[in-house]
Amino acid sequence: MASLPKTMKAGQWDPKQNKVVVNEVPVPTPGPNQFLVKIKSASLCHSDLMNMERAACDYPVTIGHEGCGHIVAFHPSAEGKGFKLGDAVGFGYFVDCCFECEGCMIHNSHCQLGTAKIQGFNFDGYFAEYAIVDYHNGIVLDEKEWDLRTASAIFCAGITAFNSVDSCESKPGQWFAVVGCGGLGQLATQYAKAMGLRVIGIDVADANLEETRKQGAEYTFNSRTNPNYIEEIKKITNGGAHYAAVYTNVQPAFVNAPKVLRIGGTLMVVGIAPKPLEVTAMELVLGVYKVKADSTGIPQRIPKAIEFSAKHNIRPVVDVRGGLDQLEGMVKEMMEGRNTMRTAVVFD
Repeated sequence: MASLPKTMKAGQWDPKQNKVVVNEVPVPTPGPNQFLVKIKSASLCHSDLMNMERAACDYPVTIGHEGCGHIVAFHPSAEGKGFKLGDAVGFGYFVDCCFECEGCMIHNSHCQLGTAKIQGFNFDGYFAEYAIVDYHNGIVLDEKEWDLRTASAIFCAGITAFNSVDSCESKPGQWFAVVGCGGLGQLATQYAKAMGLRVIGIDVADANLEETRKQGAEYTFNSRTNPNYIEEIKKITNGGAHYAAVYTNVQPAFVNAPKVLRIGGTLMVVGIAPKPLEVTAMELVLGVYKVKADSTGIPQRIPKAIEFSAKHNIRPVVDVRGGLDQLEGMVKEMMEGRNTMRTAVVFD
């Protein structure tokens, strides 16, 4: 730790000013089960906006839960856990949980210790020059395979996208509708194609649809400008998609996604709708469609997603914006819905 700087720059959400600011803050010291990472890149996720809206603290907190970088220091309790100084690593975003209880096997927010914290929400996240990581969350990245300037977007966007497709338990040749073709939906398109599925992209922004076509969608539909898109999808797929996964938080997407499914299809919930979903018991009892949901999941699922991504050369399309001075503009652009892909900050 002696060779490390005492302070660093961090992009933080200041709830009192109600905006993103860049502050000079102390370089954190790793605690039990933690190591310190010199961040190489951090990418912005829509969940970061949600975290800002429901700020859990009345003081500035470093935002960001997607990051990667190099290990520069360990707490003694984290040594000998499969990591060494200088390792390139990616990681999840939970601290102060046990990672092994019944609750943690579902989602770390349910840890029975009752002390779990989410980085970027109620614990400092990754838009900083250095950040704390619990070793349970980490995975070593081969820098011959991964460009660390953009690899941050795999954590958690890529892992979420992979999990959402993988847990459908699909068969090659089936139809997979990506509802919401932003950065998360674009990654899901790549994973679905790699699993042998036929992909349809649905969005209200032509730029998003164009990028989704580039990443493998056979058909794309603008649900705002094409009033007949549901009927056209039913015709193309001979009855409807086998799966419709919603990668946006826009309420109409959740209302209309079941309409593109064939009988017995699966609605995969990934985005967080602002209102409760309207699902009737009769539809479920009669098997009109099934409902599943997925997310980044638990750290134990990370290796499968990373190995699959490396094997199939699945990489996030990321607009690298430079340093922390770009963060406020990135957040504003995402709030206004103007971004067509993931955006990231890269540190020297």
